[in-house]
Amino acid sequence: MALIMAGGSGTRFWPKSRESHPKQLLQIVGEGTMLQNTVRRLDPLIPSERIFIVCKENQREAILAQVPQLPAENIIVEPWGKSTAPCIGLAALFMRKRFGDEVMVVLPADHLIGPAENFRETLATAGKIASENPVLITIGIPPTFPATGYGYIQCSEEALGNGKIKALKVKTFAEKPNLETAQRFLASGDFLWNSGMFVWRTSTIMDQLEEHLPQLNDGLLEIDRHLGQPTQHETIGRVYQQTKSISIDYGVMEKATNVVVLPANFAWNDIGSWDEVYKLSAKDKDHNALGNGEHVLYESTGCLVDVKDRVVATVGVQNLIVVESEGALLICTRERAQEVKELVDLLKRKKMTELL
Repeated sequence: MALIMAGGSGTRFWPKSRESHPKQLLQIVGEGTMLQNTVRRLDPLIPSERIFIVCKENQREAILAQVPQLPAENIIVEPWGKSTAPCIGLAALFMRKRFGDEVMVVLPADHLIGPAENFRETLATAGKIASENPVLITIGIPPTFPATGYGYIQCSEEALGNGKIKALKVKTFAEKPNLETAQRFLASGDFLWNSGMFVWRTSTIMDQLEEHLPQLNDGLLEIDRHLGQPTQHETIGRVYQQTKSISIDYGVMEKATNVVVLPANFAWNDIGSWDEVYKLSAKDKDHNALGNGEHVLYESTGCLVDVKDRVVATVGVQNLIVVESEGALLICTRERAQEVKELVDLLKRKKMTELL
């Protein structure tokens, strides 16, 4: 079974990403939206009827339109986003009720991954290990540069699995480091990037939620008693209103003793900002990435321009992001592209809800 977490708002991709049509529903790089590509990568390893998606209510119809091959009952709606631990716990209840205690793959909806064959090979190995051992498996990405925007996982040489991909014992999780620390992590050779992808049996994760997040577990048990009943919707809303927002990493993975990491054998990028889109896009002779529309850039270099219905003309600028969508125009430097999230927070404080 697979759970795809698709409830995020993708604020770093404003103005194209909006609350009802966020980053994962956009065609960011290549063909298809990020959600569609996440679902397609699972074929034929996991059939459509065993793929579940968690989202917000205002995203449900758009998601159903993008992945019509999934049963409508596999779209699980959260009344509020409370980070990944409640999301995973809620989905585990639905999946267990439908298919019993089976291996559960947890994936974000907005990652760029390839080749798909290698990805499925990694998941198949993780699934076999999880089916035979009561462990929590996280997928680690071998780092290729000292990234400061990713969390890290330190691992040991202890291994599970008999294939060419083996799961390693996790020593510790590390938050996003500064550059000097990231360089040390890379040089040591025993750190992997934390991808936010997990594999376990439903019984294994539910046991860990009971041990490490007992308050959340109590709420989930109450929801479980009402699943499939007329009171299901009301119960989920009432429980979520009282549920604290907490990530699965902080709430469970950093505390559990049965965590292993499986090094990935595929390329991975979480495409966390417009600057990442620039880096992944084709460039012209002046290193500009030009998206929608026809644009004229004079003595300008290193820019990403994506404006559909008007010509953008620039003179003597470098390393700019220029993106327009639905009546809003974003202009920022590439080096500060991560701060678009703070810009969206400012729009919220100004109550400019028509732009959100």
